[in-house]
Amino acid sequence: MTTVTGEAPADRGGVLGQPLDSREDPQLLRGEATYVADIDLPGTAHMAILGSPVAHARILSIETKAAEQLPGVLKVATAADFADVMPLPCIWIPGGVESHFPPHPYGLPGARPVLTGDTVRHVGDPIAVVVAETPRQAAAALAAIAVEYEPLPVVTRADEALADGAPQLHEAVPGNLNAYWTCGDKDRTDAAIAAAEVTVELDLVNQRTINSPIEPRGAVGDYDPATGEYTLYASTQGPHNHRFLLAALVLGIPFNKLRVIAPTVGGSFGTKGYLYPDMPLVLLLSKALGRPVKWVDTRTGLMNSTVQGRDHRQHVTLAGTRDGRITAVRCTSYANLGAYPSTIGPGVATALMGRSISGMYDIDAAFCEVYAAFTNTVSLGAQRGSGRAEAAFLMERLVDRYASEIGMDPAAVRRKNLVPKEKFPYDNGLGWTYDSGNYQLNFDKAIELSGYADMSARKAEARTRGKRLGVGIATYVAICGVGPSTRMSQEGMLGGTWESANIRVHPTGEVTVTVGSASTGQSHGTVFAQVAADELGIDPETVQVHEGDTQKAPYGQGTYGSRSYSMAAPAVALTARKLKAKLVRAGAVFLGVPEDKVVYEGGAIHEEGNPENTKTFAELAMAMWYGWGLPPEIEPALDETTHFDPPDFNYPFGTHVAVVEIDELTGETEVVAYTAVDDAGNIGNPKIVQGQIEGSIVHGLGQALLEVAEYDENGRLVSADLGHYALPRAADVPFFALDKTVTPSPHNPLGAKGAGEIATVPPAAAVVNAVVDALSDLGVRHIDMPLTPEKVWRRLRGESQ
Repeated sequence: MTTVTGEAPADRGGVLGQPLDSREDPQLLRGEATYVADIDLPGTAHMAILGSPVAHARILSIETKAAEQLPGVLKVATAADFADVMPLPCIWIPGGVESHFPPHPYGLPGARPVLTGDTVRHVGDPIAVVVAETPRQAAAALAAIAVEYEPLPVVTRADEALADGAPQLHEAVPGNLNAYWTCGDKDRTDAAIAAAEVTVELDLVNQRTINSPIEPRGAVGDYDPATGEYTLYASTQGPHNHRFLLAALVLGIPFNKLRVIAPTVGGSFGTKGYLYPDMPLVLLLSKALGRPVKWVDTRTGLMNSTVQGRDHRQHVTLAGTRDGRITAVRCTSYANLGAYPSTIGPGVATALMGRSISGMYDIDAAFCEVYAAFTNTVSLGAQRGSGRAEAAFLMERLVDRYASEIGMDPAAVRRKNLVPKEKFPYDNGLGWTYDSGNYQLNFDKAIELSGYADMSARKAEARTRGKRLGVGIATYVAICGVGPSTRMSQEGMLGGTWESANIRVHPTGEVTVTVGSASTGQSHGTVFAQVAADELGIDPETVQVHEGDTQKAPYGQGTYGSRSYSMAAPAVALTARKLKAKLVRAGAVFLGVPEDKVVYEGGAIHEEGNPENTKTFAELAMAMWYGWGLPPEIEPALDETTHFDPPDFNYPFGTHVAVVEIDELTGETEVVAYTAVDDAGNIGNPKIVQGQIEGSIVHGLGQALLEVAEYDENGRLVSADLGHYALPRAADVPFFALDKTVTPSPHNPLGAKGAGEIATVPPAAAVVNAVVDALSDLGVRHIDMPLTPEKVWRRLRGESQ
């Protein structure tokens, strides 16, 4: 159960801001939605992928004849079969600095080949594929492929990959260094640290974690020899982007010969915006065999092939005065990109983290440097809150360490350093300009709601039960709303990041909204219908929403980075306003009055001062369908499109407070209370956002307490299934106390800020701060995540980390 305060619907008389039920949920809950695994085209054959069992080795030979002879096998293919296929590209590079990548024929940064033919670089690196009549036959044939390897040394940590003599992964990347990237003012920061009254330092491991959507990835390729057209059904959060990358940069086919369809996608958390080898493989093999080819991953397959998250090793420093004023923050981070650059991995590991380290604080000097390196692990990519969660973790751990050093209450230190509302828009000195906010109001609300003033008494009471109670605070600012396109190009994005929407009004007055984005579970169909209905003044039940099919939807960049409501929804709103403007112009003709006397209100037009002279929305739709009597400058029909590219990002923020109890006998940590006050600007549907906030908090608690992608010394992923990779369950989370503040963004017409993933950003810091608080009298200053009972138990007994 969650206690929600401050959630009164917006009293605007419209449907936007109302907590409508998600129209998508019933089919999801009843199991009626269609995922990639449910798509069975006539004549479908099934593909299985052979991944490397070793982390680093030369391939000496591959023998496939035995597999080819097995029942049901249609084709066995290796890298030699795809020699004319271009490697997958990387399209977000560290901006403004020299970087090194595997090559691509177009001079772009290359990522990886569709199949590896010479050297494998991580466990799971795809070597060969089998296509057979059934999935079981395809999987069985993999065991008959004989591969001879020459083992090579392995490295799995970014800092160790940069050391002299470390194993070399790519010939084109000397020393495994993809890029050395910086932001902020180094000299000013170092001088402030040198002159400070107080400095505190921490060595942090923001551990690698594995995205675990309920639905693993899948792809179905279907080639039509009659038209020369390809169709890809894939669990993708960016169908238009994947269409472009596959057609132009991998397959080398005309753009209009590829159609990408995203059916229902069962969660992503950042993993399904990437280009993976299976996508071109099913298309190429469909053409080769003349049949649709289908591939669906397993859970262990996902863990060894799909991008993983976080993975920074950092040395961080904070400087300040004895009375609690922070004067500088500095970070040196080693980011582990994995064996190959993923589609946007290098950008995630640098800009999103580095430019965000100062959080909600007004700090005079800040600097961050990132060494991004390749290792023998699965590629790094986005994970819910990526970059921003790592930044918040280091900053909030430092603030608590600083407060302890100077003997001040951590809440008092934070309150003293918040960016004052008078300073907005606020340049954080690291590259971001915060759009709007009232941090003081937000912070005070969270502190009060959490009962922070009563924690001393609660600590004393807990000790009578053999428990140690601790409280941890974490604030955050989470850049969202990716584009704007030009700004993103400066950050190294090799492509546009605008969004689009089309609205078509049918002759009977029903409306179809089609967006370029694609949902992975954010209830786009509900919320975008609310936006259109609110703008047009009509019943949202008359609005249908389409997305996810590149043949039908206007171009768009997809859903990621909490961008859909602040990028696609404004496109919907602006399109609806175009329609209203057209109806006012046409309405002047229909009503027989001057245009400036036409009033659009409540889904109808009427003559100003004469409400009897009116036309309803349905009447207008039919009139525009006929087009009778319209002057030449007004086209018939109602069909408009908008491409929205904002002037800048948006910056949601918030304050979270975690309360934990630690069992003194077992070391087990229980989160007994959790308070979150978030600010996502104007919210379109508070019920849906509440679900996103709750899920995000649980996600963050998972990293703090349970989750770690653990590689052994040979580069083997030990935690490669859900028996060895712990995820939070309902019993692991407390009741939440949620509230909000609202500071609209000036960068889009809805005043919206990102919401979907923002609450993932602070929980890890809040929980670790709480645990360290509970153990502070034992001299504990830090514990690396995840905070397993064993780790905490050892610290209770005085062992060092």
